Amino acid sequence: MAAWCFMHVATAAITVTDDRGKSITLPQTATRIISLTPHLTELAFAAGAGGKLVGVSAVSDYPAGARQLPVIGDYSKIDLERVVQLKPDLILAWISGNPRGDVERLEQLGFKVLALEPRKLDDIARHLLLIGELAGTGYEATRAASQYRSQIRLLESKYRARQAVTVFYEIWHQPLMTIGQAHLVSRAIELCGGRNIFADLAGLNPSVSMEALLARNPQAIVASGALNEREARLGPWREMKELEAVRHANIFYLNADTLHRATPRMAQGVSDLCEKLDQVRRKRP
Repeated sequence: MAAWCFMHVATAAITVTDDRGKSITLPQTATRIISLTPHLTELAFAAGAGGKLVGVSAVSDYPAGARQLPVIGDYSKIDLERVVQLKPDLILAWISGNPRGDVERLEQLGFKVLALEPRKLDDIARHLLLIGELAGTGYEATRAASQYRSQIRLLESKYRARQAVTVFYEIWHQPLMTIGQAHLVSRAIELCGGRNIFADLAGLNPSVSMEALLARNPQAIVASGALNEREARLGPWREMKELEAVRHANIFYLNADTLHRATPRMAQGVSDLCEKLDQVRRKRP
């Protein structure tokens, strides 16, 4: 009888709600997961589910194990045929980063898609917990989320109430692009006691004119990208002596991998950003 009972125990279904407000139900914990962006790949590893990944997007380069996994496309186009071949029971998607049509097509094919969109710094912890719940790695996910939340709370208590620094955050230079209020990095600037000078603009990455930048005249300019692009990105700013940030040598460059990817490593990126803004404060009379 005991053996019969064991054979007939049913695994409880798992239901979560993603950032579209859509319920995602799996009959059991996921064992074959595909990630459609590098930051979701990293989140899966951080949540303890790296061993369940069977496919990832291009440029999934962290942690090292992600580089060995099959590639199913990039942020702009998903290889649907390759996804079908890999037979995932869970797909991780980024709402504003993956083509909506591709995600809808995957769902039409019957795949379960957890679509996420980080808007607050705590969303990183929340996403870890969602992935952990669906992957059956709740212990690892909870531990990672708790550690990340502790790091963010410590930074917030240290920097948020400090004297404000106005910041222009450069996403790209030609055309000149920045971040709006909805961007996660804008939340990071606020935590550091900064003020995004273009927080009033709609959209994640609005284009702005040099005239508008000169009119708002930030106290700090922060750019980010690959570390080997640092001089190419900062060099042109040094000629803009009309800007207060340039006159006081308050132009900075940060690693986009830690500040733009919505993963636990963002705690390090936020810490680096806060320290740069503190340099501005220390120069004040």
